[in-house]
Amino acid sequence: MDTNVIVAGMCSPAGASAAILRSIRREEAALLLSVPLAIEYEAVCQRAEHRLAAGLNARQVDIFVTAVIAMAEPVETHLLWRPQLRDPNDEIVLEAAVNGRADALVTFNVRDFGKAPERFGVELLLPRETIVRI
Repeated sequence: MDTNVIVAGMCSPAGASAAILRSIRREEAALLLSVPLAIEYEAVCQRAEHRLAAGLNARQVDIFVTAVIAMAEPVETHLLWRPQLRDPNDEIVLEAAVNGRADALVTFNVRDFGKAPERFGVELLLPRETIVRI
């Protein structure tokens, strides 16, 4: 999963990202999360524009992020394969997927990931494609 999926789940409870989060909560899917990725999630979710879009204050966002992190399976980063992607900010997402031996990396941002996940045996999916599979 990437930051966009988490933020979308926070902002749109009826969307595909929120449905994925509910599936994770029901243990129908797994969220893999490294420490750098968790820190990035928190920072992005706390941005004023995301809080405003979700109608949440900083404390409510903290509760949301804490709940998401609590549902995640921790991933240790053993190897760094950088650079693999056009956007260096997406590298921690790919690293978590590869190190966590993910079946799929779910993102709205498929363009920036290109063929890199495929080279590591990780399928690249949009959130709506993931819902169909879950």
